[in-house]
Amino acid sequence: MSDLNPTVAELVERSNRLGADPKNTNYAGGNTSAKGTETDPVTGEDVELVWVKGSGGDLGTLAPAGLAVLRLDRMRALVDVYPGIEREDEMVAAFDYCLHGKGGAAPSIDTAMHGLVDAKHVDHLHPDSGIAIATAADGEELTATIFGDQVVWVPWRRPGFQLGLDIAEIKEKNPQARGCVLGGHGITAWGDTSAEAEANSLWIIETAASYIEEHSKAEPFGPALEGYAPLPEAERRAKAAALAPTVRGIASADRPMVGHFTDTEEVLDFLAHAEHPRLGALGTSCPDHFLRTKVKPLVLDLPSDASVEDSIARLQELAVSYREDYQAYYDRNATPDSPAIRGKDPLIVLVPGVGMFSFGKDKQTARVAGEFYVNAINVMRGAEGLSSYAPIDEAEKFRIEYWALEEAKLQRMPKPKPLATRVALVTGAASGIGLATARKLAAEGAAVVIADLSLEKAQAAAAEIGSTDVAVGVQVDVSDAAAVQAAVDATVLAFGGVDLVVNNAGLSLSRSLLETTEKDWDLQHDVMAKGSFLVAQAAARAMIAQGMGGDIVYISSKNSIFAGPNNVAYGAAKADQAHQVRLLAAELGEHGIKVNGVNPDGVVQGSGIFASGWGANRAAVYGVEEQDLGKFYAQRTILKREVLPDNIANAVYVLCSAELSHTTGLHIPVDAGVAAAFLR
Repeated sequence: MSDLNPTVAELVERSNRLGADPKNTNYAGGNTSAKGTETDPVTGEDVELVWVKGSGGDLGTLAPAGLAVLRLDRMRALVDVYPGIEREDEMVAAFDYCLHGKGGAAPSIDTAMHGLVDAKHVDHLHPDSGIAIATAADGEELTATIFGDQVVWVPWRRPGFQLGLDIAEIKEKNPQARGCVLGGHGITAWGDTSAEAEANSLWIIETAASYIEEHSKAEPFGPALEGYAPLPEAERRAKAAALAPTVRGIASADRPMVGHFTDTEEVLDFLAHAEHPRLGALGTSCPDHFLRTKVKPLVLDLPSDASVEDSIARLQELAVSYREDYQAYYDRNATPDSPAIRGKDPLIVLVPGVGMFSFGKDKQTARVAGEFYVNAINVMRGAEGLSSYAPIDEAEKFRIEYWALEEAKLQRMPKPKPLATRVALVTGAASGIGLATARKLAAEGAAVVIADLSLEKAQAAAAEIGSTDVAVGVQVDVSDAAAVQAAVDATVLAFGGVDLVVNNAGLSLSRSLLETTEKDWDLQHDVMAKGSFLVAQAAARAMIAQGMGGDIVYISSKNSIFAGPNNVAYGAAKADQAHQVRLLAAELGEHGIKVNGVNPDGVVQGSGIFASGWGANRAAVYGVEEQDLGKFYAQRTILKREVLPDNIANAVYVLCSAELSHTTGLHIPVDAGVAAAFLR
């Protein structure tokens, strides 16, 4: 950062340090600022500026481009035209007229706090320890007890221009103060230097945490509830996998969601104690928390050892109640100009003994929602340990959740990709057609599970596609029913469920009838015919439980139709797969599950099958060099084009896209035109 303004460099470095530690603030939560000078390119004179983290950014990964840059004189001049708290939202648009230069991030609602406070460096953070004090019933008294006159209590006020004025006044009237606790919300600290602001922030966070640790009651969440202790890990995760599709269906009644599962100690301990139903019903408090988690979670009110069947039945009952309660919450608080209701489904579902399911528009959003609820649990533990947890009231939560500014932010979000919210499981996906298909589905917005016989190769392929929020690798032998179920379980635990399955795993041995052994026959049928059946069966169970429809695509072959020499076992197995498409399309249609197939031919490039000896054998059969096999196949086609893995991937995508929403039982040839394999 040597070319940067030193003030900006210090601010970014401080922000990254603070944001890297979850005890300081949650993901994308809080904001930091610094005031300094730069040369105005118009006048050539120094101009005072304030750099502040822009709307939607994350402190841990903040870069200079993520800062909003404002003229300090113009920003502070807004005080003279401030129309009052009833119209304070108008001030956010006014910030645009204070910007310096071009580029940079959009100013956030907290910009006023940073610009109006008379300190060169300001940090506003959401630490669990600080919010615990902020949400305690006697938070004001605790603030005085814990910090003396070094930290000042600020009663709850919705973020905005007035809150900035309030904190500026507090700073002016309390020159000895290092910062303040914002009731129901978080903390703000300041300093004359970047190092001083950071030190003051950390001092408030650590002082609060130490006080909670030293003075908290032994059981903040009440006594242990009999029968609600965590299940052993293997049993816990098996039950979670069995419940996940139903839970995802509940969370996706209004719009499809991607899920995340968490069984951390914090979650399991919370659910194992007597006060969790009361505290869960109180909901979260910090605006960053409940905007991600909704005002409260859905909590299963059954003990840890409740059967999967009983748990599912009760969850479905509770889902109806949750939707009714949320509608009533909206109706109680909505005004004629409130945005329309955004959906009545829970974003957090808690299952005693098992853990937490969290949901969002993609995996990252779902994972972060879960992280925020863990933050909320930590906050409740701290507040209950010292006092009692008293979050901001329902009306204030509604004002935040259905804030016109929040609605505007949502409307600015980019249009989702075509396969957004869809979870895909692709077998044989570490190379060739499978890998190309996984890449294509991920590029179109799907979360992808790469399943392959080699765990190492599956994980490497997934890492190549993206982070674990986008793709994960799992090991599977598709001929083993238990291994297939384990792969489907891993899929639903990774992303909440499964919507799109590609049966691609395959192998081939090119041998004549007389040379084909029983072992050859069994191996190819076990992997392709039996394997496809097992994968489709396990995935269909999950899809039916979700109630969200789905797609199953078989990568069959030209050889499922065309009779060629020296591939009796392979061709018969592919014909089996091709008829499975028709059979399952007829059976699963009532559940909204489409089943289609793709018939490739001559896909040499990147193919594991061709590399494992099939290519050499095919080349020998046709009397060509192995390296020329792709060109040979191309020349025998109508279009004279070589078929590549990407061509197959594109066909899979089209079959699963909205454009073919009414198509099932279809086989698409992707062979550049082989007349003998035309479907009749």
